[in-house]
Amino acid sequence: MIGVIADDLTGAAEIGAVGLRHGLRAEIVRTGRPSGRADVVCMDTDSRSCPAEEAGKRAATAARELRAAGAQWIYKKVDSVLRGQVTAEMEAVMRELKLPRALLLPANPSLGRTIRNGQYFVHGKLIHKTEFARDPEYPRRSSQVLHLLKVPEEYPLRLVQDERLLFDRSIVIGEAALSADVREWASIFEREGTLAAGGAEFFNALLDREKPVNGNAVKNPPSPPPGRELFVCGVSTVSCRKFVSAARRNKQPVFTLPVELVWGAEFTPATVAAVTRRVVAAFESHSRVILAVGLPNVRHVEVAKRLSQNVVDLAERVIKSVPVARVFAEGGATAAELVRRMGWSRLTVEREVAPGVATLTVEHDQPLLLTIKPGTYTWPAQWT
Repeated sequence: MIGVIADDLTGAAEIGAVGLRHGLRAEIVRTGRPSGRADVVCMDTDSRSCPAEEAGKRAATAARELRAAGAQWIYKKVDSVLRGQVTAEMEAVMRELKLPRALLLPANPSLGRTIRNGQYFVHGKLIHKTEFARDPEYPRRSSQVLHLLKVPEEYPLRLVQDERLLFDRSIVIGEAALSADVREWASIFEREGTLAAGGAEFFNALLDREKPVNGNAVKNPPSPPPGRELFVCGVSTVSCRKFVSAARRNKQPVFTLPVELVWGAEFTPATVAAVTRRVVAAFESHSRVILAVGLPNVRHVEVAKRLSQNVVDLAERVIKSVPVARVFAEGGATAAELVRRMGWSRLTVEREVAPGVATLTVEHDQPLLLTIKPGTYTWPAQWT
């Protein structure tokens, strides 16, 4: 069994989908212990927004539980643009597993996220000149990779370009401008004594070196039959706004939050109930309904969190009011909050729809599929 520690739900799902791509059964555990039926177990510590000390404790606990469950090796999934408590969590895992060094490879060149000459680029643009500069919680105000990370307490950071070397008592950050660079880093990786950390592309490259855990390849199942589809968009990214605009042009029902919420107005139970009734009524004549923030981009972190939670307030009520076959959640915090509210503790990776977009089976009273993606990724063409 391969263990994975992710700081948010979308990251856990993304890695689980990579495992599925390699014919491995994958599950996501938010609370409780692994089922013992999966080849890849992704533990979601839900620590992206935690203080460094708490994030480190959660990561260390996850490492301890995965090792006790029989993990042959452990991968630390980090956000591809290094948001969250990356160094605190890596150091905590290294101490827990008694590993003297780590290789951090966050870049995903196949998705346009690259590191070269010490700088981070997104589709060829310096990251601080993209929408990541306006991230409410972790704005990327510099393109210098070493400025995007907090200084570790114990293990120094080393940014390595061409020499492909690892160093003891260090966290090596590997540059990668091309997918070939990621594969080269994977080829020199030494599992003994080294923590592997990074994005989905590095994990995929490491699995390319591994033999399958079992010979029964897991394939994507057939597409599920049509049913009610609820989209829950708790972010205000460019891709989300484009998706909502397209839905409106296609005459699909879109419900957005009252603008007064930006100014601190209360999303009262009566208002939530009224909007819920309208959404349920919309399902009588439409198979797809979209819930979205629908407001200008908010930079204040607490306001952005509250608006995302307001969208989840609606989604929770709707799912409990009318049978929904498929739920689509956009944004890691949105997906995590919805899963937490609904009490879904274990999810099985069912399908990789596209890189970073995964469909999960929910252990629930009624059959339900949950598809999630990061807020900065776009929905595949089949749903736009």
